[in-house]
Amino acid sequence: MQSFDRPTTPVTAPSPWVVRFSGLIPAGGPVLDLACGNGRHGRYFLDRGHPVTLVDIDVQGVVDLADQPGVEVLETDLETGRWPFGLASFAGIVIANYLHRPHFATLPGALRPGGVLIIETFAAGNELLGRPRNPDFLLAAGELLTAFAATLHIVAYEHGREESPRPAVRQRLCAVRQAGGRA
Repeated sequence: MQSFDRPTTPVTAPSPWVVRFSGLIPAGGPVLDLACGNGRHGRYFLDRGHPVTLVDIDVQGVVDLADQPGVEVLETDLETGRWPFGLASFAGIVIANYLHRPHFATLPGALRPGGVLIIETFAAGNELLGRPRNPDFLLAAGELLTAFAATLHIVAYEHGREESPRPAVRQRLCAVRQAGGRA
């Protein structure tokens, strides 16, 4: 697996965190791969029988999927201030190595009841180990818990240093929108 410092190099294996919690996403339900990059998670869910929506500012890494049944590829700037999915809802939303805090308020409502949010990205302390270094792209301690605990049921949370695929400090969260409940 290649380094996060070389985003143009294809990374084909899905994140172990995403794989670990993928079974919680209702079978056959639509999955949103937000800031999909090369689509490693969208490809994983497509292979598991889910329709997928792959979205990024640059979709060159997923053009090979554009004509497949069950795949929607959307090329858009996710940071324009407008949520590009309107009232669409998803059985799963996967976010890896991407942080745009204004989406935090929108994500719970974009999940169907029983839908699952799986997110992992870099946290404070990573600036000592590599990119990203900008604090705007690093989560504060407990930030994912604070952002989602009031609206989603937290299934798992981690924050810490890892050594593979390269040294990094990351935060991870898996949360579920309760049926008939919050969001």
